[in-house]
Amino acid sequence: MSGTSDKAKGKLDQVSGKAKEKTGEALDDHEMENKGKAQQIKGHVEEAKGEVKDALD
Repeated sequence: MSGTSDKAKGKLDQVSGKAKEKTGEALDDHEMENKGKAQQIKGHVEEAKGEVKDALD
């Protein structure tokens, strides 16, 4: 996977995670809220991985 696709996947995970977190808050579903937060963290890591790949190219 290229750096650009890693960054795009990371952004998608961040947006999806934020939506999941907000839905969990609205429904008072703490498990969904926490899964959303975890997905956002995963997205930040994926995006950083893409940045590193781009820097090495």
